Amino acid sequence: MRHPNDGVFIASALLSHLSYNELFNQFWFRMEITMQTPDIIDLMSDTVTRPTPAMREAMATCEVGDDVFDSDPTVKKLQNLAAEMVGAEAALWLPTGTMANQVAVATHTHPGQEVIASKWSHIVMYELGGVGWNSLCQLCTVPDNSGWPLSEDVVDCFKEEGDHTPGTGLLCLENTHNRRGGRVMPIEILAENGRLAHERKVPIHLDGARIWNASIASGVPVPEYFSHVDSMMFCLSKGLASPAGSILLGQSDFIVRARRMRKRFGGGLRQVGILAACGIVSLIEMIDRLADDHRNAKELAHAILDSGAMAIDPDTVETNIVIFTLPDRCKGDAVAFSEAAREEGLLVTYMGRKLIRMVTHCDFNPAWIPAVVERTLKAVGKIS
Repeated sequence: MRHPNDGVFIASALLSHLSYNELFNQFWFRMEITMQTPDIIDLMSDTVTRPTPAMREAMATCEVGDDVFDSDPTVKKLQNLAAEMVGAEAALWLPTGTMANQVAVATHTHPGQEVIASKWSHIVMYELGGVGWNSLCQLCTVPDNSGWPLSEDVVDCFKEEGDHTPGTGLLCLENTHNRRGGRVMPIEILAENGRLAHERKVPIHLDGARIWNASIASGVPVPEYFSHVDSMMFCLSKGLASPAGSILLGQSDFIVRARRMRKRFGGGLRQVGILAACGIVSLIEMIDRLADDHRNAKELAHAILDSGAMAIDPDTVETNIVIFTLPDRCKGDAVAFSEAAREEGLLVTYMGRKLIRMVTHCDFNPAWIPAVVERTLKAVGKIS
């Protein structure tokens, strides 16, 4: 297998007066990377991973029961482990992160209340208007330009219930912030917003889909994040690589009510221990390695910047999400770019008219970064 630019590489190497051994080693290193690079590199999300061998083994051998009757021992083991690791009284397994968020909102609020959430949060942008549809609540959105709402913006949104105004029923925060490139909310911001809400007897739900990424990046233990909120969810199916599942955490009475709400939403599953078994592996084996995803994302961001074609600030890449802006010369938008990239064997998602997202994960090899940049440049060329 020849790399399409091997001739150019060899000519430039000779002009650089490399020795035969140096030329030979660099050529075969290049060939090795080329042969290892797959036809399709999938950076659409960290949800595209495959279950690890340990997860497949756990699925095949776990003890199961009927979780609708609260009799699946593997689900109970996972929920107890998650609660212990986070410092919560209780935990509940749900099929998806969206359902976990929506169950939390519905459990905390009653119809006609208002929910405060940041403008570009997942709950606002990517859950199909669920707050209004499922809970009959309206949203009050606050700016989150840095990846989190500032307390001076949040405090202006709280409302007392009256003859003309809905009362504020819930404050929703997100950490890390997906749309803002995986930014980590500083613990001081979370604590201050939590104080403002609790002073007004308003509960707080934290969408912590990637809270373990936040913890690894910041050094702040997950229990410390949780200590400032009333409920939190995190995903097992993102960086932790489970095939499905999320965990909702809170006080015992909240989880009892959330369990009933899960049933109402159609989320009661039967022998779900086969998925919970993967979640146990995720919590035991997959958290520490998130640092690899962060390192790979930072390296990818620098490589994209060095290509000179896209606008990106690698300093804002704190976890495993890389978002860059298409250059002005592109006549096509982000949708056109994603289609062109797919033709080149690169799968990405678009986050706006000119914004592209790439997400590193456990199935991504950093040796593929040059190929990612090359395919990105080809896609840009196609729409310019």
